[in-house]
Amino acid sequence: MSDRTSLTPDAARQLATATKTTPQMRGITPRYLLRALPWVDVESGVFRVNRRRTYVLGDDRISTHSDGGTTRVIPGDLRELPYLREADDALLAELADAFTEVPFDAGQILAAEGEAHDRLWVIAQGRAEKRVSGRYGEDALLEVIADGQFFDLGAWTRAAPLPYRVKALTPGVALCVDRAALSGLCDRDATVRGALDAYLVADGVLPGAEVPVDLSAGHIGEPELPATYVDYEDTPREYHMTLAQTVLRVHTRVSDLYNGPIDQTRAQANLTVHALRERQEASLLNHPEFGLLPNVAPGQRVQTRTGAPTPDDLDELLTRVWKQPGYFLAHPRAIAAFARECTRRGVPPVIDNRFGSPLLTWRGVPLLPSDKVPFSGGAGIGTTEILLMRVGEAEQGVVGLRPAKVEDEVEPGLAMRNMGVDRKGITSYLMTAYFNAAVLVEDALAVLQNVEVSHYHDYS
Repeated sequence: MSDRTSLTPDAARQLATATKTTPQMRGITPRYLLRALPWVDVESGVFRVNRRRTYVLGDDRISTHSDGGTTRVIPGDLRELPYLREADDALLAELADAFTEVPFDAGQILAAEGEAHDRLWVIAQGRAEKRVSGRYGEDALLEVIADGQFFDLGAWTRAAPLPYRVKALTPGVALCVDRAALSGLCDRDATVRGALDAYLVADGVLPGAEVPVDLSAGHIGEPELPATYVDYEDTPREYHMTLAQTVLRVHTRVSDLYNGPIDQTRAQANLTVHALRERQEASLLNHPEFGLLPNVAPGQRVQTRTGAPTPDDLDELLTRVWKQPGYFLAHPRAIAAFARECTRRGVPPVIDNRFGSPLLTWRGVPLLPSDKVPFSGGAGIGTTEILLMRVGEAEQGVVGLRPAKVEDEVEPGLAMRNMGVDRKGITSYLMTAYFNAAVLVEDALAVLQNVEVSHYHDYS
């Protein structure tokens, strides 16, 4: 005998219909990069970027590695020195062995201004700054350098006085080689000697600069005008369509029997499309061949002054992409760290609504958050990067690439192709997203490196 006087909720639910949501997915992000990039429809699957001819430039980094607790230079990376690009591997290995390890402490002077520079320094780990005495004796900061960067190639090659002084900002390790080691290579190898002589003769030519066009202006009378032409790169870079791809499988009995009120195939395809787009954004940022972060030009890399991303650091970044800067792109933790530094200085960033969301801006340029921007050394205590880009084909900026048309297209550049039903009654769909991104001119992209996000301040 029951004491109940009415129907229980559990029993009543057997006659009720639940209101259902479509499947939710925590991994879906706003994907601001994909929304911010202007997309170019590529007809043939290949996008060629024709540029004016420039002088050869490396990536201004000499990589190092740890061997049994000892830091060593990777010999092949010594080809970053212009006159060693054609050097024999054995000679490079010999020069790499001549480097000696020099630990340093924060505040230590690594090289003094005006002294004869007889050693080439490679920063293996740590951060240092180049400073110079200004016209009126004031102290001026030229640049902050960090892991892999070296100084000063010109003074070391010519055994000339160093035009600045270098002071360590953090503890670290450097690798040094005496100029006598270079002289020894030149004495034994005519190719290196010839390349070195050519480097010395080409004094004033800035690596990475465009080959000049001869012009005249402000002339009086009837002088003979210069004749010129604009030369192009012999082998312009070509961007081929890359892809993110998977096979979606749906059993026919599921799509036949359990297809209402939510279409099972459509729900499965929707989540798969989101996953493909997330992978697409990650690849556009980080792929070693065409990713935006690995393809920032050497002169467009900026080091943080103190580790935390300060307004000064972002201002320095804006000097590198000063022609119509479009967007900063950073990890949410980096944006939060920047906001803390602004709060500490009493200059809170302006909030602007873009893409339907309130976003922080600096100097009117929005900071787009993306969890695809990587951390080195772990997201908790590691360092990350902040990207700044100019976008658009007319602005000679960064553009996204996608096919003009794809068979069975469900979204621009994304196809869902029915592959048929197998003997187990499973329908397979080939899901493919075709994409790439191109940097039309090197100064359309710059990056702030070694950004630390673990600095907090006590405002009490």
